Amino acid sequence: QWMQDAVGSVLFALPEWAGGQCLSLATERLLPSLSGCDSGFGQATARHLDIMGFRVFASVLDLQSPGAQELRRSCSPRLTLLQMDLTKTEDIQRVLQHIQAHTNSTGLWGLVNNAGFNDTIADAELSPLGKFRTCMEVNFFGSLELTKGLLPLLRSASGRIVTVSSDMPFPCLAAYGASKAALSLVMDTFRSELQPWGIKVSLILPGYYKTGKRVSKQQLLASLPQELLQAYGEDYVEEINQQFIQFMKVAVEDLSAVVNSITDGLLAANPAVRYYPGQGLGIMYFIHRYLPYFVRDLFLKGFFINPKLPRALRREHHNDVKKA
Repeated sequence: QWMQDAVGSVLFALPEWAGGQCLSLATERLLPSLSGCDSGFGQATARHLDIMGFRVFASVLDLQSPGAQELRRSCSPRLTLLQMDLTKTEDIQRVLQHIQAHTNSTGLWGLVNNAGFNDTIADAELSPLGKFRTCMEVNFFGSLELTKGLLPLLRSASGRIVTVSSDMPFPCLAAYGASKAALSLVMDTFRSELQPWGIKVSLILPGYYKTGKRVSKQQLLASLPQELLQAYGEDYVEEINQQFIQFMKVAVEDLSAVVNSITDGLLAANPAVRYYPGQGLGIMYFIHRYLPYFVRDLFLKGFFINPKLPRALRREHHNDVKKA
């Protein structure tokens, strides 16, 4: 889920059998230069809800993208596609107006935030500040603006908010992790504040799934100041990316566990506050929350990425400096 390359679709649904109640799901994607704009959890959930008989409104970055065309082919006429770029307030407002026009009389039963942009695998020091800002714009501010815009409709229906997020400090994912941690915190705050309105708020914290692609490490290397490139070394960045590629080879392709968790968050009488779809998450979160920090750090490096020493810290580099 970390490399969802900015999944960009918003799903809104009206069940034919729900007596006028309206259900909405939301996932976000941008950066049209990346392929697979309408894939991942959002597309799978849209298809699943359509099969269940919901009237689905799905927002996509490009209405003519292969993913959008796949949704048209595989779903019933109940599904409607809406174009939206989460970094553009005017796009969000246009979608909000469309949803309001179709749900003012019924209210909105549910919203699912599934923003997941990240295209950099590197230490925080090596990650350009612009990457942090982009992650925040997509994963946090876009989801927050959409949620706040839909709250009047959600309050009138005592509906649901379901958010796909993360709160694990994985190495080399600081930009993504910081934006998701902020999103998790604000959703926990919403859960407390919206309880008097009857709105239930759930977080989906998935394991590792194949839901998108990433950009080349060459873009990162080209952006690094010479001092940083000398300190860390090009082979350091290469090693990180190779480890990530190996890790993703064992990532789960079957998204059904996440889709089922989202569906339960939307439809269960008493949805869970947190869902953990994916293998091995129980031990991971136990280590994260209850064991000493050094144990957690060792586990995350062993489980995910454990790069070699930066160039400036290696013994052979010190020997070269002494000889010079």
